[in-house]
Amino acid sequence: MKRNNLASASMVTACFVFIVFVFALESNLSIVSKIDVSRSITHQDKKRLELKSASKWGSLLLPQGPSPYPRGSQISCDRSHQNYDICSVNGPTTLDPTTSTFFLVDPAPASAEKIRPYPRKWENFVMQRIEEVTISSGPSSPKCEVQHNVPALVFSVGGYTGNFWHEFNDGFVPLFITVHSIFPNQEIVLVIDKARGWWISKYAELLHAFSKQPIILLDNDTATHCFTSATIGLISHGYMTVDPTLMPNSKTFVHFRGLLDEAYSHGRIRNRNNSPSTRPRLMLMSRRGGLGRVILNQVEVKRVAEDTGFEVTVFEPTPKTSLRQAYALINSSHAMVGVHGAALTHSLFLRPGSVFVQVVPLGLEWVAEVCFGTSAKAMGLDYMEYKINAEESSLIEKYNKNDTVIKDPVAFRGKDWPDAAMNIYLKEQNVKLNLFRFREYLKKVYKKAKRFMDKGEG
Repeated sequence: MKRNNLASASMVTACFVFIVFVFALESNLSIVSKIDVSRSITHQDKKRLELKSASKWGSLLLPQGPSPYPRGSQISCDRSHQNYDICSVNGPTTLDPTTSTFFLVDPAPASAEKIRPYPRKWENFVMQRIEEVTISSGPSSPKCEVQHNVPALVFSVGGYTGNFWHEFNDGFVPLFITVHSIFPNQEIVLVIDKARGWWISKYAELLHAFSKQPIILLDNDTATHCFTSATIGLISHGYMTVDPTLMPNSKTFVHFRGLLDEAYSHGRIRNRNNSPSTRPRLMLMSRRGGLGRVILNQVEVKRVAEDTGFEVTVFEPTPKTSLRQAYALINSSHAMVGVHGAALTHSLFLRPGSVFVQVVPLGLEWVAEVCFGTSAKAMGLDYMEYKINAEESSLIEKYNKNDTVIKDPVAFRGKDWPDAAMNIYLKEQNVKLNLFRFREYLKKVYKKAKRFMDKGEG
């Protein structure tokens, strides 16, 4: 195994800080990072895409400003984005996985480029864990041992591996964008760094939807591989976002949701009318104690939902939960209810038109919208938020109701989201829903879910 090998942006955004902090708490890590809210999509991005072709970015991957390469060079790198870097070898190339190096035969003087292929380049903490990939041009290259007559797409999963939200936000959504931007309707070989056996097994079906070719594990392979070309890095449009204005083929988040359907149901429309129940099916997402944001009266909440007319299933995913089984269960439901947290990424498995209710604890209003609300609406869910009041937060037992931490969370946390503030709202806070208030809210949810079911969506 090889050894694990920009400055923080000017402003802290809540979404990154919340998700990273949760990951850090659950991994016993301490993370302090800052990012810029406005970095997701730039005017420069949009101008570049105005010049795009219908099928390939091609020269659009050339760096902005003066290029270090001569005109017609087979190496091109775009380092103009705040989320990611991306490089291309535009011709036959040989990969030596033992040194993570792509070799390109070129009579010009030898040169090299290095890139960390993970779309969080503004976050120093995680990027230090991403190994560099080198692109080297010179008069010779290693002998090819395995020939591939297709391009390679190279990326790392060595960042926040194990956090379900990050697997999609930093991995599969950028992978979808990159494949459909650079390799539409083409077969490719996925070359993945830091992909452990459990990770490959968990996401095998989804990876297969991107490429039918055998995956090359960069940090385990020892044979040299030859490709017709290579792209190193993934394109990101921001948090859980596919921006059709930045896509050469106008793909949207709905198309990404369609890919999940292809992966886990092989594109078949399942018969969802085989259940004798006439009650809408509701998934109640459960969190374990100790993580924060637990529904303390979950048993009573489940009973209220059943009394409202739902058929309720309590779902508490674990790292070993089969995604195919989770998909089948959630995809056949009409509604989902859960407190803000990484497990709500399973909302990607809901069918367009179904109801998704995010329970929003104190202090998490903005992050709830950015991390889950935006993507839910983009893929056609009927998205709703149940914002708890102070009496429904466990923080009321520790702080006075007139304390700033309760009365004005935005003022309390300030702009820099210090660790102490994040710990309060994420780790210390649980919820105990007001059953009368929640019952009235569920009546609205029930009407929408029943309407969706009665449409024949079963």
